[in-house]
Amino acid sequence: MPEVTITVRGEHELRRAPEEAVAHIAVRAEGPDRGPVVERIAALAAPIRDELAERKEGGTLVDWSSARVAVWSERPWAGEKQLAPVHHAAVDMTATFADFAALSWWITQVAERDGVQVGTIDWRLKTDTHTALERDVASRAVQVAVERATAYANALGLSGVTPVEVSDVGLRSPDAPAPRALMAASAKVVGDPGLDFQPEDITVSAAVEARFTAR
Repeated sequence: MPEVTITVRGEHELRRAPEEAVAHIAVRAEGPDRGPVVERIAALAAPIRDELAERKEGGTLVDWSSARVAVWSERPWAGEKQLAPVHHAAVDMTATFADFAALSWWITQVAERDGVQVGTIDWRLKTDTHTALERDVASRAVQVAVERATAYANALGLSGVTPVEVSDVGLRSPDAPAPRALMAASAKVVGDPGLDFQPEDITVSAAVEARFTAR
């Protein structure tokens, strides 16, 4: 029998519980005069920044960040009448927790403050964990491809397969779906922010296309 080319796809995935949570909050202020609005946003944001810095120094917070103050104005309409300008100011902040109980307590506490809006919480793995899992699933995806190609060769009465090409899904064919490297779970905090957080497991997956020859 002449040489046969066998093309297969190998996939594998692993699931792990999140190790870190990134909470997003926004501090906002508005009013008819720009100066007082800027002063108010500074007064609202400063204590939160100080507390986050203290938490990181004390080891109860992985990291935090704060964007610069954004200031803008608009003139709203009431029917056909345009009203006086309203000035807005906002600061976006993130806080990364490894202790989810501490996260729940902090969200409950900060959400009660004037001008604070709680946004999403992104659940993720630590970088080292993600890298190790990504390597493991990629290796296993290749093994699956070898096993499938071998099964096809055996069904044709051929012995053994020789690898010719291995690539991530989508690199050989522009129409193929892109591989899914990491799906980070996220949750919108609604209602009582002190509720127990139950994030879904994070999925790390890999998919490869492989080409073999067999005789």
